[in-house]
Amino acid sequence: MKRLFCLVSLLFIAFGVLAQQPAPEQVQAWLASRKPDPAGHILEPDASVTAESPYKASKNYGKRIAVFGGSLSVNKESDAAKQLWANLLNAQITTHGVGGAGFSIDQGCSLQRQVDSAGVYDVYVLWASTNDYTNSRECGTWKDYTALDNYAPESLHTQCGGINYCIRRILEKNPRAEIYFFTSLRFFSADAGHNPFSEAPNKTGKTFAQYIQAQKDCCAFQGIPVQTAFLANGF
Repeated sequence: MKRLFCLVSLLFIAFGVLAQQPAPEQVQAWLASRKPDPAGHILEPDASVTAESPYKASKNYGKRIAVFGGSLSVNKESDAAKQLWANLLNAQITTHGVGGAGFSIDQGCSLQRQVDSAGVYDVYVLWASTNDYTNSRECGTWKDYTALDNYAPESLHTQCGGINYCIRRILEKNPRAEIYFFTSLRFFSADAGHNPFSEAPNKTGKTFAQYIQAQKDCCAFQGIPVQTAFLANGF
């Protein structure tokens, strides 16, 4: 009887916790309220490492680099990787990323907002998150928010429209800027997140692989170099 009472009590507690979970729109409102913290995410080169760098002839050596993205762009593992860039390129690296962000203007503190609030840099890195896909923001096409749709404001709600907006805004800030793009990384909470042959779609009817391909299509149209972390046609 005592065990049964404890079990029932735990179930009541569990249901109470579940009942208090915020609604999706509340979560998005909270994510959207977050702001980039570039002053708190600046990496400087280690002079002892830079002295031995084999990349002194690189066009990006000694430049100021800005990184934009979601949570992966600001976590400690990515900071370790970015410190390597800083050391080998003698570069100062500032991260404007915010957890929960996507390219769609509807997804958290979007990369559109991050780019808008950023200053002028030599190099801009756009790092796609998985948030547009997992939160079922419309994928769109490479034509979104370009001259081909007359820069339609409604296109800013799609992943592709957000990508093209960011590229356009960066070039307005610095027409000579170098821009690089990282596609979304694999995730393992669903088969579609790591299986490029998965046909399981999100609520928009698109697969994760289709979102990745759309990212690459936008960059191909804009002439932006891409580092692909998830291959739509295999590993």
